[in-house]
Amino acid sequence: MKNEMYETDVCIIGGGPAGLAAALALRRTGLDVIVADAAHPPIDKACGEGIMPDGLAALSELGVGLDRQQGAPFTGIRLINGAQTVEAPFQRGAGLGIRRIALHQQLVDTAAHAGVRLLWKHRFKGLAPGQVLLDGQVVRCRWIVGADGQQSRTRYHAGLEPDRPGRVRFGMRQHFRIAPWSDFVEVHWSDCGEMYVTPVGQDEVCVAFLSSGRNLRFDHALPHFPALQLRLKKAIVEEPARGAVTSSRRLGRVQRRDVALIGEAAGSVDSITGEGLAISFRQAMALADAVCAGDLARYESAHRRIMRLPRAMAALMLSIDGRPRFRTRFFRAFQAQPEIFARMLAVHTGSLSPAEFGVGNGLSLGWHLLADRA
Repeated sequence: MKNEMYETDVCIIGGGPAGLAAALALRRTGLDVIVADAAHPPIDKACGEGIMPDGLAALSELGVGLDRQQGAPFTGIRLINGAQTVEAPFQRGAGLGIRRIALHQQLVDTAAHAGVRLLWKHRFKGLAPGQVLLDGQVVRCRWIVGADGQQSRTRYHAGLEPDRPGRVRFGMRQHFRIAPWSDFVEVHWSDCGEMYVTPVGQDEVCVAFLSSGRNLRFDHALPHFPALQLRLKKAIVEEPARGAVTSSRRLGRVQRRDVALIGEAAGSVDSITGEGLAISFRQAMALADAVCAGDLARYESAHRRIMRLPRAMAALMLSIDGRPRFRTRFFRAFQAQPEIFARMLAVHTGSLSPAEFGVGNGLSLGWHLLADRA
């Protein structure tokens, strides 16, 4: 049987948020775009379901107007370690908690309205010069974008695999029918990992659990967070826990010839940062600029810049994972100077540059850690 043939400027493999964001960014430059994915929308994924303010700003630039009634705003971040609490509001705007399937459907609808051709239930089979091979179809194209996640087959076929595996952790997500008790995202810490609480509706919260332990179930982990367990005691569990893997993975290159990688296919930072979606949306715009210039090396440089700060933040946050004494000192240091945490959050969400944060704040935090140890 002869394969069906498509022709386009750009073929994107993977129709998750990263792939659809790339499609929208490229389509806005006037290019013809095809997105191919083996699944059918809406596509779900176990994640914290929070979009930070900079992620919402990037979505707006891509022409995506989210239906805020399908989610719930959050105005800051609160870190909780037993009796220790540190919090700060966002300096610019609010984030949005929204169910992953609702976000994905809105991205799908926006892409279809923009003229992106969407090939659902089309499994990726391989690459050939100037071609993407699908199950029963061939797509001729000038550019190929791999947006097919951590286990990217595009990355493998393009010869862009990482030299060594990164640090892997395990996540679970569960929804609870209960009115949010805070308009902050809460991050609860314990010796077994972290639990993130994100409001995603007027009477619904998403609780995501991250841990280095492969076999720790959600219901077994919850007693390690007694304050949160008490909050959820009378809440209705909406569905079984859904699992996922999160990793910190760095690639030597994210492009080669006519192939570029985006999202988790291009390397990843641990989900502890909460910046996965915002990173993908910024990458999408950088990729479109590079394709328009006909030079994917520009995307390579932009990708390094985009990933630099999230990698540093992930390294900082992971430094206290599984180290209770250091975590206690870490929280004490922030409690002694809460303005430092507020400024770090501002840098993390793009409302303050690292230069504006200044060396002095970092030295002050380090001094408090050392003084507490002494």
